[in-house]
Amino acid sequence: MLSPADMLIIGAVALIAFGPDQLPKVARKAGQVIRDVQNTSQSFIREMERAADEEPAKPTAVYSDPLPHHDAPEAGIPYDASKAGIPHDASKGDAGIPGS
Repeated sequence: MLSPADMLIIGAVALIAFGPDQLPKVARKAGQVIRDVQNTSQSFIREMERAADEEPAKPTAVYSDPLPHHDAPEAGIPYDASKAGIPHDASKGDAGIPGS
């Protein structure tokens, strides 16, 4: 909270910065902005409280990955490169990798 001395200093600086003609307009506009911020924050708080008071939603089903991972074979099933579409050329070495 501002002390009376702080408010007096702020008022004097505002009077010097805006002048006696513009100061009432600036103060009115500042009041409108503060009121809008307060209304918005109160509306947000009411909405959050309303949402918290509602029954919690039923848990949704847990989805698993519908596609198998081709790079990690299933446990107990050996990996077959021919089914993965990797060409094997015996003249180039193992699995077509040069220098192997």
